[in-house]
Amino acid sequence: MDAHNTWYILPLVVVISLVYSASRYELTSRIFSRARRIFLTIMIFLGILFVVLNTLSFRL
Repeated sequence: MDAHNTWYILPLVVVISLVYSASRYELTSRIFSRARRIFLTIMIFLGILFVVLNTLSFRL
């Protein structure tokens, strides 16, 4: 995966967060607040996963 392909993760996570939140809640303010929280959770998880995988493959 090239470095420029990783930028596709941001809009993908935004869309996933919004669709998931919209399918669970009806109030717009609740949808956006929950989507923001899910977005941050997913991005933190992906960041941790990236660091772990990058560390494990350091000298391969």
